[in-house]
Amino acid sequence: MKNPSRLTDAIVSRRTLIASTALIQVAAIRGAPQPAPRKQPATVFSPQQRRILEAFIDRLVPTDNLGSGAVECGAAEYIDRCLEDYLAAEKVVFLEGLGAVDVFARSSQGAPFSDLPPDKRDAVLAAIENHQAPHLESFFNRLRRLTLEGMFSDPYWGGNKNFSGWDLIRYPGVRLSVPPDDQRMDTAPAVVRKSFYGADHGR
Repeated sequence: MKNPSRLTDAIVSRRTLIASTALIQVAAIRGAPQPAPRKQPATVFSPQQRRILEAFIDRLVPTDNLGSGAVECGAAEYIDRCLEDYLAAEKVVFLEGLGAVDVFARSSQGAPFSDLPPDKRDAVLAAIENHQAPHLESFFNRLRRLTLEGMFSDPYWGGNKNFSGWDLIRYPGVRLSVPPDDQRMDTAPAVVRKSFYGADHGR
């Protein structure tokens, strides 16, 4: 992105978000076969790291009048579960990335990242986007990917709370069959708010 002042209009826009969901495989929405998460996984984040994470993903996808943002959708919980379980090999690098974001925020904006107002957090993200912090670019891309997964994957994995991610992109829900009425082009399909893994997930 060439103009940092347009970060809110570009990165954080709902149109950009929805277009970028093409990066998420259909299997991720349905629930790709992965090791089952614990019911109460141990967090991999310290309180400070969790604040940095939530401050970061809040600016990637903020809550607005169109729907819930990444924090409300539970993307942080999804990332926590992933790093505690099947992405455990990435945990050290990920936590170092959060720390590096905070160091960069302190040096460029004069305060910890989670303490910055939204416009200055956006300035930090814009700087990363504009290659002013090349050591953070791969972390930014990885965190963005995991944030989108957390918003739109099956709620069983910890994100997409109350199916708010699916509501945002008007995904009608997982179903094993599609009756004729749901195949009509002149009406919206019936909404199924149920996890692929059972009705007790997603709330």
